[in-house]
Amino acid sequence: MKKTNSNSDSNLSRRTFIGRTAVGTAAIAITPVSSVFANFNKPTNWPANAEGITFHMIGHAHIDPVWLWPWQEGISIVHSSFRSALDRMNETPGVEFISSSAQFYEWVAENDPEMLEQIKKRVDEGSWNFVGGWWIEPDVNIPGGEAFVRQGLYGQQTFQKLFGKKAKVGFNPDSFGHTSTLPQILKKQELDYYVFMRPGPHEKTIPADLFKWQGLDGTQITTYRIPFSYNDSNSVRKRTEDVLERFQDQPMKNYMSFYGVGDHGGGPTKINISSILEMQKENGAPKIVFSTPEQYFAAIEKENPQIPVVNDDLQHHAVGCYTAEAEIKKGNRQSEALLITAEKIAAIGNSSWGAVYPKNDFTTAWQRVLFLQFHDSLAGTSVPEHSQAAREGYGFAQDIAHQAMYKAVQKLEWQIAAEDPDSQYFVAFNPHAWDVSEIIEYDFNWGSQHKGSRVEDEKGNTLLHQWAAGTTETGSRKKLLTEVKIPAMGYRQVRLKDGDSPAISNPAKAEGDILENELLKVRFNKNGTLELTDKSTGKQVFTNTNGCRAVVIDDKSDTWSHDIKAFDNEIGEFGNAKIVVLENGPLRAKTRVISNWGDSKLTIDWTLRKGSPNLEAAVSIDWHEKLKMLKFSFPVNVDSPVATYETSYGHIVRTANGDEDPGQRWIDVTGKQDGKTTGLAVINDAKYGYSIKGNDMRISVMRSAVFAHHNPKVLDMEQEYIWMDQGIHTFKMMLAPHKESWKESSIVQLAEVLVAPPISVYQGIHGGKLPKSGSLLSIDKQNVIVSSVKLAEDNDDIIIRCVESSGIKSDVKLNLAFAKTEWKGSFSPCEIKTLRLNRKSNKITEVNLLEA
Repeated sequence: MKKTNSNSDSNLSRRTFIGRTAVGTAAIAITPVSSVFANFNKPTNWPANAEGITFHMIGHAHIDPVWLWPWQEGISIVHSSFRSALDRMNETPGVEFISSSAQFYEWVAENDPEMLEQIKKRVDEGSWNFVGGWWIEPDVNIPGGEAFVRQGLYGQQTFQKLFGKKAKVGFNPDSFGHTSTLPQILKKQELDYYVFMRPGPHEKTIPADLFKWQGLDGTQITTYRIPFSYNDSNSVRKRTEDVLERFQDQPMKNYMSFYGVGDHGGGPTKINISSILEMQKENGAPKIVFSTPEQYFAAIEKENPQIPVVNDDLQHHAVGCYTAEAEIKKGNRQSEALLITAEKIAAIGNSSWGAVYPKNDFTTAWQRVLFLQFHDSLAGTSVPEHSQAAREGYGFAQDIAHQAMYKAVQKLEWQIAAEDPDSQYFVAFNPHAWDVSEIIEYDFNWGSQHKGSRVEDEKGNTLLHQWAAGTTETGSRKKLLTEVKIPAMGYRQVRLKDGDSPAISNPAKAEGDILENELLKVRFNKNGTLELTDKSTGKQVFTNTNGCRAVVIDDKSDTWSHDIKAFDNEIGEFGNAKIVVLENGPLRAKTRVISNWGDSKLTIDWTLRKGSPNLEAAVSIDWHEKLKMLKFSFPVNVDSPVATYETSYGHIVRTANGDEDPGQRWIDVTGKQDGKTTGLAVINDAKYGYSIKGNDMRISVMRSAVFAHHNPKVLDMEQEYIWMDQGIHTFKMMLAPHKESWKESSIVQLAEVLVAPPISVYQGIHGGKLPKSGSLLSIDKQNVIVSSVKLAEDNDDIIIRCVESSGIKSDVKLNLAFAKTEWKGSFSPCEIKTLRLNRKSNKITEVNLLEA
């Protein structure tokens, strides 16, 4: 006979579960059953107005599929928690239960179809309510905008497949902050309400725990902050009393209170249920009902209280999580960018030149990345064993992306003639909806048998190029660098042949401690910092000669950095720099700066291209510090600084008070210099933690906490621990000075290209009938980004997603040359639009984020 009582109270009374409170995580010992039941004989002295209040008691099993355990254990936790919930429902008619995360239900469908059928029956009768609508409960600061779209797309699609309906309530109670772009995303995923818990009242003051949350674009969603905790393992009487007291001055008469064992799962207990049944009998008590968030919000809509509007992101909790586990952060950024790029190329290629679009592979890869965005995974607060699983998962997703994109472009190049056996060819593909001029690098066999080198486009026009050392020291293989202007969402063939190249005036130049081109002059200091001069004005970009100062911060906080607002206790900086010239040529010059602090070494390769207003950097940090943080400081030379951070499909202006804040690929400080608007954006491909104090803009580069160290545990520095982020880490960075605001300076476009550069494939010698260059899709406004192109989930229609990135109302024309059609439309500020192209009729319709 199948055992069905895997989470019985007799088991619970002998175990200690880890339960996360509103402040952090603390061990909660389960009180013996006998002592709890004794409290039932002590009825509450309810306030006089209690009878007019309804308590919606939400049976819940908060499940961390990874945290202090690996994901394999998470599968078992889901199974036992769902089994226990079904048992409680069978024992006590009327008990209701909620759980989030489509991934959990997929595991049940795969491993226990019989249980899934039982859950379906409870869903149909309304006692089992799935919430969230997303694949998992992710971190809600670090994922990119398209990842949030896919959380809902694959989550709601799975719920529809398994249960014939979608979730209605967004649900991320344990996530460590919530970006202000979420209301629009949630609404366009058919989620009408949102439930969260962090930040708590001690971290962010809001006028009421039930409010209208207004997003960046103006979308509003009714939102509820869970009081105290989403876990309650014993009698719910004390929690009910506490919630009643906290909400006494708030506008609503319907409250939610959550009960059940978590974070290692468990769900509602017999003690929970018995205490609810007992309170239901008491005179003068509130109306106490078994309920779900859907029922709660339906009651709120009927009550129609006058609730306040909150127009802000919901921060701050656990600010160390923006930086902890640097490898996971970089893996997430790279995986998102590669999957988006691969889908664009494969989708357009499928329509234009017969490329394969591996839809199932893309779905599997995205779902793996979405799982790794679970808040204790992406935040870097899980066990070190999970870090290895994350490396494997990101590698899996990136391999699928690379296979798809390169095979798609390879099929394209097979159809483009490359006919001269004495020449070598490659095809470069631009995944962006505007023309891109980039330096393409490719290692060719080009030995002494060639008297010279000439690089041409498909029309025979000379392209600037230079040679650099290849990645190997065998044979004649060396690196060709050539600047190619590639059409919007299109391609160009490039030819390398014997010949001479024209002389170049005013190339970029590196000499000693100076790196300069026509627009910028960089002087490197002995401590490794830099002085950056705008040659057109003679003005300094930084307030002193210490640009990109590598600041070491004393950071004794735990992995989450609970109760920390700012990392500002400076104890040193990298210095004693060695400066080495690496490259000089007509295209670019490069200087390496090597500096040290403690047991760590910082290597930055600074690059200036001919004619570029931007300074690029390839950063390598060999980090061996403990309880320290590394920040790069950029003191921007402006008055009245305004601090802007890119967020997920949006941006936000924050007070420049030095607080640690989350962001996406770029941050910007803009102000006045001699009365004129000027500023600096810093863009990167791997980091998410930032701070800006006045005009001092900082990127949080590294932290070195102990894995999953949580207050109040005090570390004994005489013991050995497993320290995070030790060893070599790399990322790319760009400094983009600008004379107008960031909105007029193509900062978003620069960020797109930095994280998703053009790709190139080698061509053999063969014939072909396709043109040697072409644009397949373009848009006429730089502030509207074509962020995603993919095949629809339910057929072969093409989905095109566009995002207005600068807060500017815009009329745009989208030229879909690959389909021989175009679309015209209007974007409100910060609007996300999703278009669906029928490939048979070429009809374009606007759809929501579920492609419906």
